Amino acid sequence: MPSWLWPAVKLILPHVGNIVAAAKPAFTKLRNGDPAEQDRVVEQQIAELQAAASQNAMHIKELAEQLRLTVAALEKGAAETEARIRRANTYALAAALLSLAALAIAFFDLLR
Repeated sequence: MPSWLWPAVKLILPHVGNIVAAAKPAFTKLRNGDPAEQDRVVEQQIAELQAAASQNAMHIKELAEQLRLTVAALEKGAAETEARIRRANTYALAAALLSLAALAIAFFDLLR
């Protein structure tokens, strides 16, 4: 698993239960019977669908905000890691140049 995926999973995991609960069909069932009763049940189902849609929209907004925060944290971590790599490369180059200078001094001292 890529290392950047684990923080995203940790942020989203607590909300999975809410998402599943919202996705479960929890609507009033239509029973065969009186047409007036069926009309009332259909209106109730429409109201339930509208409530579920608005709740889903709210959950999507929350997830989008969490995703935005996750991406921002990942970008910050990537920038910090890039700076550390640049610093390590600079140190490695300085060490290589210092070792070459020491090798040159030792070589010239050996020839004298």
